[in-house]
Amino acid sequence: MSFLDYLDTPAQPGSRRAFLGRSGLVLSGTAIAMLAGREALAKGKSKGDASSDVRILNAALGAEYEAIAAYQLGAESGLLQKPTLDLAVTFQGQHKEHADLLSKTVAKLGGKPVLAKAKYTFPTDKLKSQADVLRFAAMLEKGAVSAYLGAVPILGNRDLAKAAASILGDEAMHWAILRNALGEPPVPSAFMV
Repeated sequence: MSFLDYLDTPAQPGSRRAFLGRSGLVLSGTAIAMLAGREALAKGKSKGDASSDVRILNAALGAEYEAIAAYQLGAESGLLQKPTLDLAVTFQGQHKEHADLLSKTVAKLGGKPVLAKAKYTFPTDKLKSQADVLRFAAMLEKGAVSAYLGAVPILGNRDLAKAAASILGDEAMHWAILRNALGEPPVPSAFMV
């Protein structure tokens, strides 16, 4: 099933409403998704060009894999207390669902889905406490919000843009939850920049 299939299904499991309710994604290196689309536009490709959408979705897919690895690192660190560990595993599960969905969507659009890297470089030397792990995850979630904020308007397929916008909302919720767990204001400003 792809993004497009999710959006075309009536109000049932797997429908747009169900999709909105359960999606979540974490990205790092957020400019990648935005740049992938902007580069295509700069090269004269139209916003409706499927290859541009494939590049943007593949950037998101690569970042999904990185997020899965980051949450695995946090889960295995031994630094997370039980309720926080459960939340990290939940978020990781959502990232796995998104990676699967993004991969299928890229293939449906005629592209070749990117693969996860064999190894990711994370600031493990700076992760000494639960708060450090939460701060790292919050930074990744904020980056995801920024990436989707940049990707939504440059996706040529409006249904893909709507799906990306729904993930944007979930990313913002993840970021707010992590900030709250850190004792920080969950919503630091009225606008995301």
